[in-house]
Amino acid sequence: MYYIVESNKSFEQAATDLDAAVKRNGFGVLHVHDIGNTLRGKGVTFEPQVRVFEVCNPLQAAKVMAADLKLNMALPCRISVYTEGGKTHIGMIKPGGILASLSQDATLTEVAREVEEKTMRMIDEAK
Repeated sequence: MYYIVESNKSFEQAATDLDAAVKRNGFGVLHVHDIGNTLRGKGVTFEPQVRVFEVCNPLQAAKVMAADLKLNMALPCRISVYTEGGKTHIGMIKPGGILASLSQDATLTEVAREVEEKTMRMIDEAK
């Protein structure tokens, strides 16, 4: 259900490299949520660094929504760079599992497989 790799890179370098890998693989970064800084800014004691990248390939997103418009709620894909136990990690919840739990449409199964392969490649390139 999850795909998570450990990186020897710093948190900042892994985040920078993920951004570049997303673009190299034909996706775009829609937004980056710096959850760690947001929590700390609200007065919450939270030590880990956490950035969640919302990534999307417009053609794949259009295929998903053409099959079932309600699946817009499962978009975009999210890839996280975070620290835990002094180590940097990059991971995601696999899109195939998410879409399979929401629809049995064969078209979506293929789109999810393609997106999952690409997003796993992005993570591997960034680690």
